[in-house]
Amino acid sequence: MKLTVNIDHVATLREARGEIEPDPVIAAGICELAGAEGIVCHLREDRRHINDRDVKLIREVVKTKFDLEMAATDEMIKIACDIIPDLVTIVPENRNELTTEGGLNITASKSKFENAINILHSKNILVSLFVDPVPENIDKALEVGADIIEIHTGKYSNTFVEKDQLIELSKIGSVAQMASEMGLIVTAGHGINYYNVFPLLNMKEIREVSIGHSIISRAVFSGLQKAVEDMVKILQND
Repeated sequence: MKLTVNIDHVATLREARGEIEPDPVIAAGICELAGAEGIVCHLREDRRHINDRDVKLIREVVKTKFDLEMAATDEMIKIACDIIPDLVTIVPENRNELTTEGGLNITASKSKFENAINILHSKNILVSLFVDPVPENIDKALEVGADIIEIHTGKYSNTFVEKDQLIELSKIGSVAQMASEMGLIVTAGHGINYYNVFPLLNMKEIREVSIGHSIISRAVFSGLQKAVEDMVKILQND
């Protein structure tokens, strides 16, 4: 299973003081050198952490894969078409949320997503949709032309009762298998850490996981390179 590292919270720390460090662009390089196979960042409407300068420089320095998370707004689509990331992950965005709270409601904005995907595809940018582990989302993702689904693992990650964890894992596994059989690339992310990641390793349909907060949190104590290396070893079953 591959690892992509979300570096948003490096920028969060920078913005806490309005300073120039720590620099998420440097963090991207460290993560790649430590074995990450992709870098993820979320350019939000309010620029609360990652900003336009970060996105431009990350695009220039990343040698593996650059995944730009964004809402499907005209502003963000234009930025993506200018920057040309390897992948765009469309996510829901609520200005008052601390972090992304759930998957996309594809049905409510079907034409918007379809239009956004068509524009991004015209620039040869792959598109992933961030969705809850519900079977109906597979058909909807295919209908609007998505290449990839990223399964929202937040509910699983925030559940600590074993019975409920098994229920959520079953949902994730079923959706991953169905989506893969129907031709979608499957990834997963949100709330995954060094402990709850292990059950996901058995789901071979999930090609990669996107992890941010847990890795950056560990990096405070062990250093960013070591934190990434530790997760890469887990995912590679070393």
